[in-house]
Amino acid sequence: MASIPGTVLITGGSRGIGAATARLAAQRGYDMCFTYAERHEAAQQVVAAVQRLGRFAHAMQADAGDAQAMATLLERLPPLRAPLAALVNNTGVTGPLGPFLGQDVATFRRVLDVNVLGLMALTQQVVRRWQTDGTAGAIVNVSSIAASLGAPGEYVHYAASKAAVEAFTVGLAKELAGQGIRVNAVSPGTTLTEIHATAGEPGRPQRVAARIPMQRPGEAEEIAAAIVWMLSPEASYVTGTTLKVAGGL
Repeated sequence: MASIPGTVLITGGSRGIGAATARLAAQRGYDMCFTYAERHEAAQQVVAAVQRLGRFAHAMQADAGDAQAMATLLERLPPLRAPLAALVNNTGVTGPLGPFLGQDVATFRRVLDVNVLGLMALTQQVVRRWQTDGTAGAIVNVSSIAASLGAPGEYVHYAASKAAVEAFTVGLAKELAGQGIRVNAVSPGTTLTEIHATAGEPGRPQRVAARIPMQRPGEAEEIAAAIVWMLSPEASYVTGTTLKVAGGL
């Protein structure tokens, strides 16, 4: 068997960008562990797809917005065939679409819990493991073009949470660069995933396509390609960077 680059841990790996990343990383030789919120059948389909490629795969149900659950997630990892080499913080929620003044505090709290606090808690534990083991690693945080554009009238609170993720990425990358740990972010534009239906408007990608210079929404696989590149040795001199994959936005 060819050598394994390592194991990737992905949050939200049962669908959308997370599932596309799991499949592509497996094609590139990585083993796979990922979390999912509720869709057990979808998670098992991703596990099966990864296993068909000859890679190890394991799915764990977990609430990405529960910081304590994220802080102890590594304790739930099964014995790994290859060491944990990468973390993809993919899970994100928007809350309902609408103007900022129409949102409630519960929505703000949930968005920040999932997009920021849970992400930080898990990242801290992964970095601690790498430091204890004396190994290098790569982290990719999935942001959003909303962090740059602000998302007025739609989800300003979500945009703010992703701006926090990008600032966290820059600071942590500088803090860990000397230890061989790279931290980057990928910032997708409007992408054909279920996040729009969850926010209350399944047809949003088609509605906003005219705003995009390339005149179309992105595919999950296009975002996954950027994420997997950021994890790879090809990006060995890249850290503290947010890569926009947004059709020109």
